[in-house]
Amino acid sequence: MLDRLLDSGSTGPRWLSDPEIAASIEGAIFRGAQLGRYLLFAYVVMPNHVHVLLQTGMPLARVTGGIKGVSAKDANARLGRARRPFWQDESFDHWVRGSAECDRIRRYIEWNPVKAGLAARPEDWRWSSVYPDAAKMIAKLASK
Repeated sequence: MLDRLLDSGSTGPRWLSDPEIAASIEGAIFRGAQLGRYLLFAYVVMPNHVHVLLQTGMPLARVTGGIKGVSAKDANARLGRARRPFWQDESFDHWVRGSAECDRIRRYIEWNPVKAGLAARPEDWRWSSVYPDAAKMIAKLASK
């Protein structure tokens, strides 16, 4: 239910639809993977929320804090909202319990823009791990 409400884009600010803000979020996600804080499997930046599928050995709050902290500073600067909350305090996390569940979640993330009517195919959505340039970056990170 919550996913459908978020996917419709009818609730909350749609700041993430700004290409510079979306790029900042995508950059923060990639930086964490480049620094070895986690293995990145999939992500999507939607107009009003973000999904990330990753594996980490550190506390999840530290991972999300890093992504949210950097991207909030950049986004608030762009929006002229210095030192104001950008992200919700809470995140909705889930422990993945096997490869089948991982594949199901990855598909959900990848198809999220299509289901929301934002793209015809998953790889058409610019702010997604299956967008061709992003997919190349993830493959490069995975090969390290």
